[in-house]
Amino acid sequence: MDTAMTTQDSSQTRVNSVTKMQAGHESSGASLEKNISLPSPTKVDLTCKLDENSNLKNPQVTWKKGSETISHTSKTQNSWTIQVTVSDSSQLGSYTCILKAEKEISATFHLQVPKLEGKEKAVITYLGDKAVMVCKTEYNPKGWTWYMTNGTELAPIDKILHTDKFQIKRPSANVNRLEILKLTKEDRGVYWCEAAFELGNSRMSFELKVLSIAAPLKPFIAIVAEVAVLVTTIVLYEIYSKKKGKGRKKEFDQIEQLVGTRCCRSAEPRSAQSPATRERRPHRDQFILICGNESAKGIVGALKSETAPSTN
Repeated sequence: MDTAMTTQDSSQTRVNSVTKMQAGHESSGASLEKNISLPSPTKVDLTCKLDENSNLKNPQVTWKKGSETISHTSKTQNSWTIQVTVSDSSQLGSYTCILKAEKEISATFHLQVPKLEGKEKAVITYLGDKAVMVCKTEYNPKGWTWYMTNGTELAPIDKILHTDKFQIKRPSANVNRLEILKLTKEDRGVYWCEAAFELGNSRMSFELKVLSIAAPLKPFIAIVAEVAVLVTTIVLYEIYSKKKGKGRKKEFDQIEQLVGTRCCRSAEPRSAQSPATRERRPHRDQFILICGNESAKGIVGALKSETAPSTN
C-alpha cells in the first residue's frame, strides 16, 4: 500500500492516495484499509490499482461511501479513481472500492480529522505532587481545550483556571500540556484534551489516579504483619510448652515422694505386728522392688539387720 502524497497549489491542498491491489491479497473477501488525516478542506483523489500480476481479468468495480454507491471519475486499464471534494465534516467517512470477478477484493479509505497522540495509560501520582498530561498531533490545530469530568458533563478548565492549581502550556503549535499542582484526592478523575481543526475536533482522555504515600507500602506492611503474627504464635507456643513441662515434672516429683513415704510406713518391725498381720504382709524384699525411694531402701535394710536371728 502506497503512502499518501501531498502537493500544494495556490488555492488548496490536494491529496492523492493510491492503494495497490496485489496478487497476494486476492483471497475471497480480502480487504485493505488506509487512514487519511485531513486537518482542513481539500480535494482527495482515491485510486485502487490492480497489480500487473493479478489473475483477476476485467473485474467489475464499484465505489461506495458507507452504503451509498458513487461513480468513479477516471479509469485506466488496471486502476479506478474517484475525486472527493472535502469542504466540511460531512464529506469525511469511509470510501470503498470493490472489485468483483472470479473472486472479490476491496480497499477502504478512511477520511478523518487528525488523531491526537499521547499516553493512553492512567496517570498515577501521589498526594501533594504534580501531574502532567501531554497532547500532540502531527498537524497544527486552530486551538486547544482541556476539560475535566464533572459528573456526566465536561467542564472547560480554562474557564475555571486557577494558576496555583492548573497550568496550561503550549511548547509548540502541535503540542499542548496540562499541569495540575498540589494534588489532592478531589483531583482524581478523567481529563480530556481537545484539538480544533477546520474539519472538526479530535479528543483523547487521561485518567488521573492520586495515591497516598503509604499506598506502595501496603503490600510490604501486610507481609510484615503476617510474619509478626506467625512469630508471636510460635513464641507463645514455646512459653506454654515450657510451663506445661515444668508442671508435669513437679507433679511427678510429688507422686514419687508420696509413694516413697507410703513404702517407708509399710516397712514396720515385724515384732510390732500381730502374727495374723505378719502373714498378710508381703515379704520384706518386695518393698525394695516396690519402693523406688533410696531412703525407703535404707530403712528396709536396717530393719532386716535388726530382726535377723543371732548366730551366737
